Amino acid sequence: MKPLRRIVLSLLLAGVLGSAFAAPPPPDDAPPPPSWSSLSAAQRDVLAPLQHEWDTLSPRKREHMLHRAEHWATLPPEKRAEIRQRIARWQQMTPDQRRQARANMREFHKMSREQREQLHATFEHFQNLPPPQREQLIREWHALTPQQRLEWRGPPHADHPPEDHPSHQAPPPAHP
Repeated sequence: MKPLRRIVLSLLLAGVLGSAFAAPPPPDDAPPPPSWSSLSAAQRDVLAPLQHEWDTLSPRKREHMLHRAEHWATLPPEKRAEIRQRIARWQQMTPDQRRQARANMREFHKMSREQREQLHATFEHFQNLPPPQREQLIREWHALTPQQRLEWRGPPHADHPPEDHPSHQAPPPAHP
């Protein structure tokens, strides 16, 4: 998977799923969440990547995922498929990768609205580049030292970098 795509997907996963595992606990008198076999077809459809682990998830996690699944079931099929893919990717991540995704998401939420919009626009621009150009940018990014990467990105909270800054020439590929 391309490094920039991996970072952005991690951010999105953390946003979509990070909060899924941070729900408040159910009340003590609440009935236990249903087992996998008692879920509706729509719930099983969207939560399919969790099928093999469902009955071992904590009641809190199952309740929250069921709550999210109610909303997801109302989405168009292509959006539900996208959510299933995100859940599957999250499930395949190591604990360290999940921690990094959550940290990335926290940083993303600290950005101003304009910075987040610019990040989205930069990602879209990068995705629309011809594959050879994307690969070249990734190779160049990997060749940079961590200090060069920081300098290339500019000040951490600069709302408007100078016009001659590299970020105006091409989107920043993600570091590994």
